[in-house]
Amino acid sequence: MRLLVISHTPHHRVGDHLVGWGPTVRELDHLAGLFDELVHVAPVHEGAAPASGLLYRAPNIRVVPVRPAGGGKLGAKLGIVRALPQYTGTIWRELDRADVAHVRCPSNIGLVAAILLTMRRRPAARWIKYAGNWNPRTRESFSYGLQRWLLARGIPRALVTVNGRWPGQPDHVRSFLNPCLTNDELCEGAAVARGKTLREPMRLLFVGRVDEEKGCGRALEILGLLSAAGTDAQLEVIGDGPDRNRFEAQAAEAGLGQCVRFHGWVPRQDLAAYYRDAHVLLLPSSSSEGWPKVLSEAMAYGAVPVTSDVSSIPQLLQGFRAGRALPAHECAAFAAAIRGYASEPAAWTADSRNAVEAARSFSYEAYLEAVRQLLRLRAA
Repeated sequence: MRLLVISHTPHHRVGDHLVGWGPTVRELDHLAGLFDELVHVAPVHEGAAPASGLLYRAPNIRVVPVRPAGGGKLGAKLGIVRALPQYTGTIWRELDRADVAHVRCPSNIGLVAAILLTMRRRPAARWIKYAGNWNPRTRESFSYGLQRWLLARGIPRALVTVNGRWPGQPDHVRSFLNPCLTNDELCEGAAVARGKTLREPMRLLFVGRVDEEKGCGRALEILGLLSAAGTDAQLEVIGDGPDRNRFEAQAAEAGLGQCVRFHGWVPRQDLAAYYRDAHVLLLPSSSSEGWPKVLSEAMAYGAVPVTSDVSSIPQLLQGFRAGRALPAHECAAFAAAIRGYASEPAAWTADSRNAVEAARSFSYEAYLEAVRQLLRLRAA
């Protein structure tokens, strides 16, 4: 059985091989185990590969490269028009050979694939993953809105998986959890979490793009509020971005130089060392998240999420009884939540244990079983 995956996952050439964005590569390596062949139509960019790029490990994955298109500038948007013939021809040809089609949205190439599926009867098995915010409260791009409109109405005749559960959700739109953890990682995290106790200094961890939208500046403001209130806390910042120097200067000017460390980008396999020490995963992001995988990864090690209340995050954390979800720009509320844990360690311990248990739902093993049920595949 052949699975066709169509996504905007960036790839780069390294010698004779292609590397892709790490989290997607890890997911597809596991997904490939359910099929004889996995064909991935995805853009290949010029230039050096980023440090986050990974080689595929599954031997039955074949990447069909297309040109990258899209971006914020006018020239980049015009590139979408130039890429349309190649996108259309490549997707149409590969659909002829596929037994199952899997499209990952929102993306430009995902929109093309969704439209093409409306014109075809085969393959009958179709699954579209909408990884963004299914119920945004803020203005979004026309393309994102169009994709949600098409998918919500079932126009591509596909099963659609989304983060969270929403009012009026039609039968073909299914709530789904996105994987990021192996069984070995879950076992390691659980062992670490059993020995964790909440004591000062409270160890806060930020993992993500170091920019305003992801909330790095607000994380520093929260740290400052904690310091002013007499709470001994330290912040580790994992990630990089064009604003990193500005945030480092902001921390120094606020007198937080001894309380915060900027580590830059860290490979996925090395993040465990930071998750082990963290009491709180701090993510005051204002971007339109679906469910950030760093939350699941940190929860596996007993770090309690204190994060913004976007998309499915508040409903999942409430269901897991782990962590706090707060309005992104209310830094005082974030600081108060963290001080609340400091003053009541038993509450933190309960949330930490619940987080470890919840992380099991984000395992690749659970994901593959959910995919089998979704597509009614026979177990190997």
